[in-house]
Amino acid sequence: MKRKIGEFIKEYSVRNTADEDIPVYSVTNENGFCTGYFSKDVSSKDRTTYKIVPRGCFAYNPSRINVGSIDWQNCDNRVIVSPLYVVFEVSDELDRQYLLHYLKSDVANAFIRANGAGSVRDNLRFKALSDIPIQMVPVEEQREIVKKIDNVSNLIRKGETIIEELDQLVKSRFVELFGDPIKNPKGWEIVTVGDLVTEVKYGTSSPAVEGGQYPYLRMNNLTYDGHLDLADLKYIDVSDEEKEKCVVRKGDVLFNRTNSVELVGKTAVFDLPDEMIIAGYIIRIRLGERMLPAVFSQYMNMEALKDILRNMAKGAVNQANINAQELQSIKIYVPDMQLQKEFIEIKEQVDKSKHFEDLEMAA
Repeated sequence: MKRKIGEFIKEYSVRNTADEDIPVYSVTNENGFCTGYFSKDVSSKDRTTYKIVPRGCFAYNPSRINVGSIDWQNCDNRVIVSPLYVVFEVSDELDRQYLLHYLKSDVANAFIRANGAGSVRDNLRFKALSDIPIQMVPVEEQREIVKKIDNVSNLIRKGETIIEELDQLVKSRFVELFGDPIKNPKGWEIVTVGDLVTEVKYGTSSPAVEGGQYPYLRMNNLTYDGHLDLADLKYIDVSDEEKEKCVVRKGDVLFNRTNSVELVGKTAVFDLPDEMIIAGYIIRIRLGERMLPAVFSQYMNMEALKDILRNMAKGAVNQANINAQELQSIKIYVPDMQLQKEFIEIKEQVDKSKHFEDLEMAA
């Protein structure tokens, strides 16, 4: 039976007016209640307006609940959070973890986004949260549902850990075969990226459209560690003339030229059979015969190279940019081709293991 969440929650707005020495917490989308998010001088600020969160109460950031910044407090008897947060207590009819899972679900998030109010950022007031419907079942059944969800979540986390370890294995084998990309202990020939490419092209600045003909790769479709993520894929229409300037085909390398300073320079090999179109924030690289695409991509994704890219990037506060000329000026070693092929075989075996792990998680 569906009921409104407001039937089971009540706002709790008690402030630290006595300026008690209570731990300061924040609520993030990844870690829930956590310390260390604020700057180090927060302890010297006036905390009398901060809100107290007793154990078992929820708190959320009204402007970030749409990305999951909500949690219930199980860290200490009492903590305090920014006065901007909304704090509420929950009736015993509603299991806290059951409510948390629901509020982080796609279903609840759709209500949250629809009912948020604000200009720059949507802001979910307590009343709007209270109006969200929830499927109510007996508490014991709620707890059984929570157990199942938590078990699946644990399996996913374990799988993600294994995949991260496999990615680290690839990086380790890269260094074993070719040596440190900066120190070049094996004495490979040093050239520039420009010496290895046959073509470097920017993507299109045209916007995505509903029902477009071609899949449209944007910067969020490239992951930090060099993979394609097509979970959020848009589509676009382009003319035949423009298509050849911004189409990517199997074997092309994609370079994210504009992003935050931390993410600029994400590089991935396009290894899919069907053509796609790239956005203007991506550079398409086509290599000659001296460097295999997967070796080049791995080189660009090594931490030492990411440091170089971050130092090279320039732009506004939240946007960094590396243009095609700067990209082609980057120095790179050219390992023996037989060793490059050996690395590709290793990477393909690891990718098969990752694929198997993905199937295990899906099952």
